[in-house]
Amino acid sequence: MATKDVQLPEIGEGVTEGELVRWLVKPGDNVKVDQSLVELMTDKATVEVPSPAAGTVKELKFKDGDVIKVGATFLVLDDAGAGKTAAAPAAKAPDAAAKPAAAPTAAPAAAPQQQRPAAMSMSGGGAGMMPAVQPPAMDVNVLATPSTRRLARESNVDINQIQGTGLAGRVTRDDVMKGNGAVAGGQTAPRFEYTAPSFVSQQGQETREPIRGIRKKIAENMQMAKHVIPHFTLMDEANVTALVEMREEIRPEAEKKGIKVNYMPFVMKALIATVREFPKFNSSIDDGAQEIVSKKYFNIGFAADTPNGLLVPVIKDADRKTIFQLSHEIVDLATRARDSKLKMDEMKGATFTITNIGSIGGTYATPIINHPEVAIFGMYKIQERPYVKDGELQVAKFMNFTVTCDHRLIDGAEAARFLAAFIKRIENPGLLMMDMI
Repeated sequence: MATKDVQLPEIGEGVTEGELVRWLVKPGDNVKVDQSLVELMTDKATVEVPSPAAGTVKELKFKDGDVIKVGATFLVLDDAGAGKTAAAPAAKAPDAAAKPAAAPTAAPAAAPQQQRPAAMSMSGGGAGMMPAVQPPAMDVNVLATPSTRRLARESNVDINQIQGTGLAGRVTRDDVMKGNGAVAGGQTAPRFEYTAPSFVSQQGQETREPIRGIRKKIAENMQMAKHVIPHFTLMDEANVTALVEMREEIRPEAEKKGIKVNYMPFVMKALIATVREFPKFNSSIDDGAQEIVSKKYFNIGFAADTPNGLLVPVIKDADRKTIFQLSHEIVDLATRARDSKLKMDEMKGATFTITNIGSIGGTYATPIINHPEVAIFGMYKIQERPYVKDGELQVAKFMNFTVTCDHRLIDGAEAARFLAAFIKRIENPGLLMMDMI
């Protein structure tokens, strides 16, 4: 019986490898053409790779957690279904978003990055940005994941001089963060010392599982964002009594159209109007090119809580949509995020992100910025409480808001003015009526 080597096909533009999340078949299984064989996590999404031919699974070449490069043989079939071969299959549509891919093992190193490396340093006392010597491009013989290469660039660390401690000499994120190398120009890389705590096992009372899949990508991205971006958070509260009343007034009309209206569309409208007044908040920093990228469009991401972890669907051209349109799109995207049915394009291109912790019950938080954006906006639960106005005790509904900013671009005073302008709008939603419904 003839055998057939099944190689990893192209799985997306610019994607060269993927981490094996789980096998969907086992040796001895009979598979059909286009049947899913394996689930992979790339730097953009989770995908299922279909079989190009029918046959019986003879051998699985990789194990869970391994990284498979495009073109590598990952499975061998006893080609019982000769003649029933599909031409050059592509991976199936993604079911969830993720951040940079995990590392290759003993496979050949990926091609060096074409982007210009980062060259940013911060002087003490908030004096601003200063150009630094750029580290050289990574040598083709250096084994490292895309996220590790990016971390080295953004940390201005010469990855070529790092002695990798991973499998086959792979450079890990820990290697970079410990300063196990030199900064370009002969300087010494900053050291990030961390001693892992020792664990005393309570036998029979603990379980362990690897950090992998979407959770691993979220962890890598959050760690990178906190390492690269100097965060600060400003908090304030708004009297949203008028907003609550307005929502109640339009709810019957929305229900007739089959639309569920929550508070996020109103916040989006007020936020977009405020960002127009403060356009710096709709920017990003290109760390490699040392450039500020100003956006003239408004793609608003919002954090969606899913069983697989935190995903950020994006509403494109949100400034052109009504409250009802935004409400419908928010519910649709959030539902498909929970069901792992989002498309890759629906999680890319955000210019500003909102997190709504208040839907669960939080009062305040300090969210992490969705790199490379320069700010993230938080909205929290509504509370009815007494307050004093004109010397009289009254009762009103209040909502807390936060804005977390990248201090490389946005200063505290500007953030305070931004938040004050937003609160003025959200406390007077009638000002937005011309563009609401």
